[in-house]
Amino acid sequence: MADKKTLLLIYPDFLEEDKYSRNKLGNYSEGLASISAVLKQGGHDVKLYHQLYMPEKEEFLEKVKSFNPDAIGFTARTTAIPFITEMAGWLDDNLPDIPVTLGGYHAILVPDECIKIRGVDIVTVGEGEYPLLEYMDSLRDGVERTDILSMYFKMPDGEVIKNPVRPLIEDLDELPFPDFDLFDYENLDRSKNFTAMVMLSRGCLFSCTYCGNSQFRNIYPNKQKYCRFRSPEKSIELLELLLKKYPFIKFIEFRDAIFNMYKEWFYEFMPMYIERIHLPFNCNLRFDVLDEEMVKMLKEGGCYMIDIGLENGNEEFRRKYLHRNMKNDHLIEVSKWFRKYKITALTYNIVGLPYETLELSLETVKLNAKLDVDKVIPNIFYPYPMTILERTAREGGFMDDSVDPNDPVQLRMPQYPKYDILYMAYNFNKLVKKYKAIYELPEEKAKIAEAKLDKKITSKRYPRKFLYKSAKFKEDMFIKAKKLLKKVSPKLFIFLKNKTMKEVKQ
Repeated sequence: MADKKTLLLIYPDFLEEDKYSRNKLGNYSEGLASISAVLKQGGHDVKLYHQLYMPEKEEFLEKVKSFNPDAIGFTARTTAIPFITEMAGWLDDNLPDIPVTLGGYHAILVPDECIKIRGVDIVTVGEGEYPLLEYMDSLRDGVERTDILSMYFKMPDGEVIKNPVRPLIEDLDELPFPDFDLFDYENLDRSKNFTAMVMLSRGCLFSCTYCGNSQFRNIYPNKQKYCRFRSPEKSIELLELLLKKYPFIKFIEFRDAIFNMYKEWFYEFMPMYIERIHLPFNCNLRFDVLDEEMVKMLKEGGCYMIDIGLENGNEEFRRKYLHRNMKNDHLIEVSKWFRKYKITALTYNIVGLPYETLELSLETVKLNAKLDVDKVIPNIFYPYPMTILERTAREGGFMDDSVDPNDPVQLRMPQYPKYDILYMAYNFNKLVKKYKAIYELPEEKAKIAEAKLDKKITSKRYPRKFLYKSAKFKEDMFIKAKKLLKKVSPKLFIFLKNKTMKEVKQ
């Protein structure tokens, strides 16, 4: 058998706003760790070029050459495509004999666009472990294969060979455990907080219109098996391996789409977790698949915080445009359970959705106040390609192709101007606190105060643009200070974090 081959995985782990900043730490990628584990099990070598900033051309080429790769693979989220396009062009000009493949979420959504990028020879559509293993095997064996399932191949004459997508991996227990050693694990962002980011599942049962999961699911011939968990036993074994390798870990951050997706799995896993792991953890949940017994067991297992999607506060809007059929009364009931068992609740919210207005965003603020959640995260809507809501925005005439792809507000809506969206996003937390205070007043006084504040915020004379800029400046300064503290004194950062959590619950 020929010598093993080396795949270099390039991970652009930075955003447009901090692409030149070197004062930050990297993030773990479950997908890359899984690909590495499968390829190493298959006899190949895998290296990681973990990019924490956008390099200059010469620095980039020198770094790539130092790995001496036989093939290169980029992982692509939508917002990283401009960076990847530039780097792939550098490779095409200077290292044209090294094949370049592109995979990840963006490649699944728009493979036809990705294969057109100069310097990209192959696009992996769907789960990448076994297509990449087959491809690396073909390089090792000296065979020019272009028939590998889940891969598009660009031929020298420009022709594109589009192979069908292979069935997704139905049993995650068949996969080796992720290759944690691919990363400089001790120096990752979460590691500095003594936290491990873990995923025990793939996929999601639901089809929220702003999310790519519905589109990701539909590419597979066995799409009905899209949402999968490792077995409870294998999940515990994975955690035990991780903690044995990195005994400094004191917290677990489960990044599964919905940790409580399958009740049977949940009620089998949690007692095992309590017995064999029992570290404090946080996780993503969903309101409409929660019951009080689940919340109680989460607390017993050490859950200190839950992340949960609220998105929009208006029931009709949420159902019509987001396909989230939840009743506000139920959301309020669930939030009482979080307070009862003293679990910090963090909600995710979206502002600037297609057809949304300032008044509708204000309803989202008010619902967060009524839920009395501990933390809120407002996100500005981003129209990810091929999602249902991206199509809705385009059909509504809200998509302007001249808008900079790095503009935080991508839609242009006459009923909801850009700076009103930015005002709401950057003042969301402050407004939630104001309405919380109002709802603590006697009922009649609360109604008067609420109506007065509503009128003030929505007034045409209210300086929303100025208030956005002021809030953004303060937030930017806070984030910089937080990142610096995390890097310079992680123990102090954790102490202050724990102190804040205790104060929230008092």
